[in-house]
Amino acid sequence: MFNNSTDYESFKQGEAIFNAGDAGELAYVVKEGEVDILVAGKVLERVVPGGIFGEMALIDNKPRSASVVAATDCQLVPISENRFTLLVQQTPFFALEVMRVMADRLRRNVEIINKH
Repeated sequence: MFNNSTDYESFKQGEAIFNAGDAGELAYVVKEGEVDILVAGKVLERVVPGGIFGEMALIDNKPRSASVVAATDCQLVPISENRFTLLVQQTPFFALEVMRVMADRLRRNVEIINKH
C-alpha cells in the first residue's frame, strides 16, 4: 500500500524518530528498513517494512507511550490524522490492520505483565 509512496522521511541507523512523552501528531509506516520500539530502554518490538507505529498517540491525542529508534537506515511514510482518516474511509482493510497491530501489542504487553 505504501511501497510506491514518494512522501517519506529518511532516518539513519540509531537516529531517534520520537521519544516517549513527545506529542504524537503522526503515525508512520515503514517503507524501507526497520525500527525498534523501546520502553525504558528495552526493545519491545522491531517493526519491518509494511508495519505501522505511532498510531496510539495519533488516535488518542496523548503523549507517546514509547520511544522509536531506527534499527537500520530507513524510509518512513508519515501518516497525519487527516491522512489516517482518509485511509480508513477509502480502505477499510487499513483500519482493520491498525486494530490488529494495536491488539497484538496490547496482548504482548499483558503477557509481559503477567510474567512478572
